[in-house]
Amino acid sequence: MTVIDANRMHEIETRYPEYFHRSFRQRFGGLMILMATLLYGLYAVWFFDLPKLFAEAHWERVGIYLSQWVSYDVQPELRIQDDGSIEVRYPRFSPLGDNPHPDWLVNNPDGSISVSINGTSRSISVSKSETIVTAHGVSVPVELSSGAPKVVGPVPGWMTVYDDNVLADLGFAGNVSISVDRVKIRKRFIGWANFIFDTQSSFFDKPVGEVVSLIVSGPRIKPDQSNLSLAFDDIWNNSEWQHGDVWTKLFQTIVMAFLGTLLGSLAAFPLAFMAARNITPNRLLNQILKRFFDFLRSVDMLIWALFLTRAFGPGPLAGSGAIFLTETGTLGKLYSEGLENIDNKPREGIKSTGAQTVLVHRYGIMPQIVPVIVSQTLYQWESNVRGATIIGAVGAGGIGLKLWEAMRTNANWENVAYMVILILIVVFLFDTASNALRHQLMGTKTH
Repeated sequence: MTVIDANRMHEIETRYPEYFHRSFRQRFGGLMILMATLLYGLYAVWFFDLPKLFAEAHWERVGIYLSQWVSYDVQPELRIQDDGSIEVRYPRFSPLGDNPHPDWLVNNPDGSISVSINGTSRSISVSKSETIVTAHGVSVPVELSSGAPKVVGPVPGWMTVYDDNVLADLGFAGNVSISVDRVKIRKRFIGWANFIFDTQSSFFDKPVGEVVSLIVSGPRIKPDQSNLSLAFDDIWNNSEWQHGDVWTKLFQTIVMAFLGTLLGSLAAFPLAFMAARNITPNRLLNQILKRFFDFLRSVDMLIWALFLTRAFGPGPLAGSGAIFLTETGTLGKLYSEGLENIDNKPREGIKSTGAQTVLVHRYGIMPQIVPVIVSQTLYQWESNVRGATIIGAVGAGGIGLKLWEAMRTNANWENVAYMVILILIVVFLFDTASNALRHQLMGTKTH
């Protein structure tokens, strides 16, 4: 066992003071950061009133919206006539077409109508005097003969009685609204209705094999147009899904991002040389250009889009201009910082030979800076594909505007899902391509 005397201890303390004489910040810095984080978290909970926010949030709408993303509904209305007959009507733009005869709606010999909502577990039987709703293992009769519908027996939890109607919630399968003279049914189906051909198409409601046979070798449906051309026109001009307009707007978004980024890089490139201190030894010009870059990029792209849509009107020109202004500031700052961090030895060597300034830049600077410039520009282009979608929602054109229009109706959530998926695919493809190009230019391997 080694015994350390006082002199030896003093010598060790003198040699390693950072271990024996730590400052207050070194001793309690971590604890203070932890306490500050906890206090900030408590302040945020109080400031945003998170308990009340979570308590009053309509969480049920999440499930409703998500279900509408992946499903569609058909809404037959059964009207009870004065003579006791029942007339079936559908909305004007029903997914079933102009003359629907679904197999899940059956006219019975006694004049009543049976509707299967989800097999036999959820169904409705409607006659002139009574509607029977079967769900959750029970059948609940609702009398229609009096001034208001009346539930016979106890009212189950999934059924709500109002003054003039009874609403039966059948879960994801749909719901039923029962009045004295009519029964409104909402039946939900998984999938996207009429995604390929709409109800006005000559190929609507035909089996896949028959459609393929008509396109390949069938007789012409329209004498002046081939079946293949007709099928393409019907898909492109689908009135429900508007594939042609959606894809055109998506292409506009890509062009907006490309054009804005390209013009921004072209404007930022020469300005960056003038803003770099080691390239242009004029401190006043350096500072003016750098503050100019700060101004352009400090105003968000969305704000620029709002300004330009007021100046030039809605459309992709305003979107491209907003991206151009933002990217001039962002890329100008990135390029100038890259130029200020180059190795000056190659530049000085070429300059010592008496070469002109253009040649000095070409051979002394460009080989060092080009990989950085191209890499940053590709990254900004990829990012602007997403940004162009956002600014489109304020009138700058592209798919963002169409997405916003679909969301405002609060009824076309399947169309919203379709456009969101397209945007995700495009962003994924551009992200993959941009990463591959950047790694190629920087000489690194992708994993």
